Amino acid sequence: MAQYFEVHATHPQQRLLKQAAQILHQGGVAAIPTDSSYALVCHLDDKAAAEQLRRIRGVDDRHHLTLLCRDLSELASYARVDNKQYRLLKAATPGPFTFILEATKEVPRRVSHPSRRTIGLRVPDHPVTSALLDLLGQPLLATTLIAPGESEPMNDPELIRARFEKVVQAIVDAGACPMRPTTVVDLSGAAPVLVRVGRGDPALLGLGAEETA
Repeated sequence: MAQYFEVHATHPQQRLLKQAAQILHQGGVAAIPTDSSYALVCHLDDKAAAEQLRRIRGVDDRHHLTLLCRDLSELASYARVDNKQYRLLKAATPGPFTFILEATKEVPRRVSHPSRRTIGLRVPDHPVTSALLDLLGQPLLATTLIAPGESEPMNDPELIRARFEKVVQAIVDAGACPMRPTTVVDLSGAAPVLVRVGRGDPALLGLGAEETA
């Protein structure tokens, strides 16, 4: 049964976030708010937790998981980023963008794409997510909280509690989030490719909807 933490959306209580962080450190999976929707997250280095996260979400190892990072310097530790890519990242972070990049050796092979050796990375712009990442001191492995069989992300913590409290170990309730997933941009090739248009404005990166893969 999940522990339920009701926190302030802009000034979250550190005491409660520390408890949630401890659950993640111990191998738990949590539902947390972000600047796009709620997400399922777990400790990057915990193989069993990552497998549980995939089972809950109903995806296989070819589904790109995302690393939630504190800032661009942390992101650059987990992805190979050249100067051109860095300028694009800087223009859109923090914010509701996910970037697909070539993973470094810091990323366990089991969580990167099995054939491409790529990983999704982002720097979220949400006070609760940022505070939790600061407490953990490292990225969280994440996926958008979309219930199996559904197409829309979840943003109501009470509905999340009703549906998932028996399969996750923690739920951090900071109220409703926007109900749009991130905009996904693939930077692993020769030119940026807009994979999915979501909450982030592609124009920030000089991309338009016509460039969607």
